[in-house]
Amino acid sequence: MSLLWVDKYRPKDLSSLDYHTQQAKELKNLVANSDFPHLLLYGPSGAGKKTRIMCILRELFGPGVERLKTETVTVTTPSNKKIEITTVNSNYHIEINPSDVGIYDRVVVMDLIKNIAQTQHIGSTNNQRNFKVVLLTEVDNLTKDAQHALRRTMEKYSTNCRLILCVTSLSPVIPAVQSRCLLIRVSAPSIPEISKILQVTCKKEDLTISPALAEKIAKTVNGNLRRALLICEACKVENKNLTTDREVPEPDWKKFIEKTANLITHKQSIDNLMTVREHLYELLTNGIPPEIILKELLIGLLLKCDKQIIPQVVRDAALYEHRMTQGNKHIVHLEAFVTKFMCIYQEHLSSLMEGF
Repeated sequence: MSLLWVDKYRPKDLSSLDYHTQQAKELKNLVANSDFPHLLLYGPSGAGKKTRIMCILRELFGPGVERLKTETVTVTTPSNKKIEITTVNSNYHIEINPSDVGIYDRVVVMDLIKNIAQTQHIGSTNNQRNFKVVLLTEVDNLTKDAQHALRRTMEKYSTNCRLILCVTSLSPVIPAVQSRCLLIRVSAPSIPEISKILQVTCKKEDLTISPALAEKIAKTVNGNLRRALLICEACKVENKNLTTDREVPEPDWKKFIEKTANLITHKQSIDNLMTVREHLYELLTNGIPPEIILKELLIGLLLKCDKQIIPQVVRDAALYEHRMTQGNKHIVHLEAFVTKFMCIYQEHLSSLMEGF
């Protein structure tokens, strides 16, 4: 099976990273130190956090971390309910997304990590460390109870287990967890860096991409290198000639959000709100993150607003985004923002009509 470019050309070690090279050198020095700390990597989607984590693991344990297998683990809650969670692991580390189980994430954090920490390595190699690594993704989506349990777990099993946490936003992570980790910010690559990586990747595929097209793709992805590579590969599948300066295709979900924004500004009514709710549900069920939906919807609505109401709309969007990070029912806060916008927009249109 042929791999996507984003997986096929993913750097395997820290010295192969294409950008943030100074940070890569510092990470290499950190790995060489015998006292390896808990890590918390944060930065926007597609910036390269997971790639750097896998490079760190390879530096720690060697190529054995690349022999991955997927397992489904069953965890029992205090009420004797069986919860299943999918893990990806090697002999040296395990990757878990505790937020997949919703409100039961605290049980996963406490029981699963405890079981991992109590299991000893079998055999030995020259570069093997005396600890295992637990990689937790989307930690910013964990409940506060789970984060407090994580803090206690980090203290109790620090001799046998090191945690690497991966988050998009640092603000939802409680200070108690942050203070126990070395914070590493992975910022998004710049437009020239993304453009250069696209050209190098195409060269490896025996293709030639025009600098103008590479730069155009880099500008549309807002620093998301993964999305840039996927778009570039999609252009290649669509038309092998990448030397011409052509339009960069937009993803379907983005067009759907634009259509939803048009729907909201077209008519402000209960019936229309119900239709918008169906659109929001469809986006969520297709795996589009709620914060991305809110951001793109806000951009689409601001382009259709008069400048007088823009500050109020942005303020309300920030309020509902904050509330969305505190709860689990994202649809409630998305719909509340749409309702609030409809009220503001309708009042503004009414005031304009009264002025004539």
